[in-house]
Amino acid sequence: MKIGIDLGSRKVKFALVSGGAVKRLETFDTISFYRNFGRMKGDDLTFDLAATGLFSPDEIAEASIIATGYGRNTLHLKGVRVISEIRAHTAGAVFQTGFRDFTLLDMGGQDTKVALIRDGMLRDFVMNDKCAASSGRYLENMAAVLEVGLDELSSHWENPVRLDATCGIFGESELIGQIVRGHSLARLCAGVNRTLVKRVVPMLRRFPSEMIVLTGGVARNHALVRLLEEEGHAVTVPENPQHNGAIGCAVIDG
Repeated sequence: MKIGIDLGSRKVKFALVSGGAVKRLETFDTISFYRNFGRMKGDDLTFDLAATGLFSPDEIAEASIIATGYGRNTLHLKGVRVISEIRAHTAGAVFQTGFRDFTLLDMGGQDTKVALIRDGMLRDFVMNDKCAASSGRYLENMAAVLEVGLDELSSHWENPVRLDATCGIFGESELIGQIVRGHSLARLCAGVNRTLVKRVVPMLRRFPSEMIVLTGGVARNHALVRLLEEEGHAVTVPENPQHNGAIGCAVIDG
């Protein structure tokens, strides 16, 4: 039995895996999770796993606990093994899809990772963590400007307005300018989604594969999938894309 924890910048995800099968998945908002269950001990972060109510005392006592994510380097919890995000996401994608050769595109709250997977192993990767413009936070900000929910934003991909700013902050100003020009909400949403694709396509070109496995919270953006397919990519979204890192922690060998 293993418990995987992905300490994301926006969400904290848990996966309980036993007998080679995912038994339980849970999610918390990161800020509220740290506020309710986290404490600082010196320079280290610790949290009360039992107080979450997610797992029984027996499960906590018996399970191996593996953690990754945005907050992994500050985590201090007795008996917890810490692994890199890219290793966790690779293991999760291989486990969830059964694929052995693909390019992994993981789009999280504040960064994007692209990895080359061959024979089920990580061969190379690149990530954009300098700006949140190719991440879920960018979509949240742009949805707020448009005054729509993420579900509405992710439903539009056709006839996008042109948005060229490569910075998330400048992108908001550019979007406001297009709103003033009177473009329809559908075209504005499509334009936002299109900008995300324009930012990740150069990363994908570094590691060409017949199949892209899309993970992370942004994988729930249906328009992104359609736009990637229009670029000529075959895209697979695992059953639990947002929990991929936590699942990877819970299934990784060694």
